[in-house]
Amino acid sequence: MKQVHGELRVTTRGKGLYDVTREIRQWLGEQGIASGLLTVFVQHTSASLTIQENADPDVLHDIAEYFQRSVPENTPWFRHTIEGPDDMPAHIRSTLTSTSLSIPVRQGRPALGVWQAIYLFEHRVARHDRQLLLHAIGE
Repeated sequence: MKQVHGELRVTTRGKGLYDVTREIRQWLGEQGIASGLLTVFVQHTSASLTIQENADPDVLHDIAEYFQRSVPENTPWFRHTIEGPDDMPAHIRSTLTSTSLSIPVRQGRPALGVWQAIYLFEHRVARHDRQLLLHAIGE
């Protein structure tokens, strides 16, 4: 059984879903694990991770729009506003999604479905550097 750790830095340009599948596949391919489990973890409380469709960009647009409408900025009863009007909504959006993903590894690749991709979901308006921790275990 082999166990490896890595990091992936993602620079965002503000709110949106950023496809990180290629970078994660590349890292995993370099680790020599053919079968096992991959964990991806985002070290932030105002960004999250999701697996979603990679074919029709309208899916990503609609997801982002849903979160924007569900948890809008400038909500008057939010108390945590010291970091700006987008910060508390970002924390809530992150809570509604996930900070980690567990993905089976088969034939040295994440075992994603045909239309699936791994996305970093940036919930803040401004550009951010986000850190993803990668952990793979297997043989």
